[in-house]
Amino acid sequence: MSTFVLVPGFWIGAWAWDEVAAPLRAAGHRVYAVSLPGVGERAGEEGEFGLEDHIADLAGLLVREDLSDVVVVAHSGACAPVGGLADRMPERIRRVVYLDSGPLIDGSSVYDLWQPDYQKTAEASVVDGRLPLPSWEYLGEQGTSTAGLDEAALASIRSRSTPHPAGAFRDRLRLTGAGAALPQALVSCSFPLSQVRELIAAGHPYFAGMSGPNWELRELPTGHWPMLSRPADTAALLAELAAL
Repeated sequence: MSTFVLVPGFWIGAWAWDEVAAPLRAAGHRVYAVSLPGVGERAGEEGEFGLEDHIADLAGLLVREDLSDVVVVAHSGACAPVGGLADRMPERIRRVVYLDSGPLIDGSSVYDLWQPDYQKTAEASVVDGRLPLPSWEYLGEQGTSTAGLDEAALASIRSRSTPHPAGAFRDRLRLTGAGAALPQALVSCSFPLSQVRELIAAGHPYFAGMSGPNWELRELPTGHWPMLSRPADTAALLAELAAL
């Protein structure tokens, strides 16, 4: 059996993993679904949290619970804190899984991944150091797919979402390379795996490293929130990757 640490992307908390965690636990796995500082049920915590705060929080979980041989799952913007965690504590990690996400390179930020018009809009939308969830229409224009989610699901996400600390997208990730050789996986959801392979072949800086023998590539066709649109399939795929 495996130990999973599930880290959600922007605006959502541990609750987003409920329907993924349940079948994993039923199968005998240990599951820790995370809400990062300032997000989800931790939205009331004071402070303008930065990327290092989020990395330290994940590292604290691993130490506090004495976790090792962990499968860490990074959804969307969680790529930054999870990448930092893997770099700082590779000895405790079995595999890193990027769920409709991907690894950042040294010195980059989530901000660098956004289109220029969204960068400007995001900066202008920050209130008290936190970025609210934009409209679904605007996110769709930026390429963030809501496929697989009906109006009720979208309404539920919006009602439970919380503004995300701006430092999480502004701060640059600093890596030593200590976690680069860890087993890693990409689960592509909102764009086809064939497109990922093209980017790898082209030497795109965020994808080139995925050609290595320590990488597994999978596809789960749905929108950008697979833990909500296809939770059972997400759980099954995570269990499969953990068993490799």
